[in-house]
Amino acid sequence: MSRVHDALRRAGGNAAADVEITLNHGQPALAGIDLLQNVQEIDFTPSPDALLIDPAKPYEAPTEEFRTLRTRLNHLQSLQPIHTTVITSASPTEGKSFSAVNFALAQAQLAGNLTLLADFDLRRPVVHSLFQCARTPGITDFLQGKATLAQIIRHVKGTNLYIMPAGEAVINPLELLNLKEVKQMLDELPAIFNWVILDSPPLLFAADANLLSTLCHGTILVVRVGSTTVDSVTRAMQSLSLNNVLGIVVNGARRGELYSKYSYYNTYYANPEAEGKPAVPEEE
Repeated sequence: MSRVHDALRRAGGNAAADVEITLNHGQPALAGIDLLQNVQEIDFTPSPDALLIDPAKPYEAPTEEFRTLRTRLNHLQSLQPIHTTVITSASPTEGKSFSAVNFALAQAQLAGNLTLLADFDLRRPVVHSLFQCARTPGITDFLQGKATLAQIIRHVKGTNLYIMPAGEAVINPLELLNLKEVKQMLDELPAIFNWVILDSPPLLFAADANLLSTLCHGTILVVRVGSTTVDSVTRAMQSLSLNNVLGIVVNGARRGELYSKYSYYNTYYANPEAEGKPAVPEEE
């Protein structure tokens, strides 16, 4: 059993615990200070074109869809130990990063639900751009021994969300992912975070997601309406361990289809009566 596992087990999830974390190629990264108290804090200033769900508008259709996904996966988590999840797609531009980021935001909205969003798409990372923060130091810097675990994690102020950017560009991402430190990190992070969500490259364009899926508790496949073909989905599913697939997220539904579904809530909360009483929802 690793020293980091012993340390985190002794900590027991207590934010004030005195622990020693050794996830830095055998060298102490933090000694006597809790990990999360030493990470950098960043403001929540998403890119204007990021298409992130808005916590201030909880009754918009996209927000409700990701809360539904959150509810289903949290129920599944109550039945079996699922804390690390790879979110991927068969091909590019199907919405896997969009889904990973918004699912992480939805999870982080729950009280005490510490959530880590890790950008393991080392080939075309986007998480740092969506949150408008520095790409380095990040995952590749940690795996090359250039940064500690605390240095590659960012805490989004006022939320339960933490992000781990990809790090500096490398020419050998798959070789880095094969390092034992990757498995060790993914094994130990659930002692701190309830959900560790990995954004990964598409399945049919790189072997990275296949490898990561074997190291995590589950995999979610994102498909896009009108874009993803049956053949690509079939080949993507065949490349994964079927016992490890949690489900499929369908992306790209038309706005009208979602709006009509939630117009009840929009009407109810957007038009209160003048005397402070809730308005009667209109029938659609």
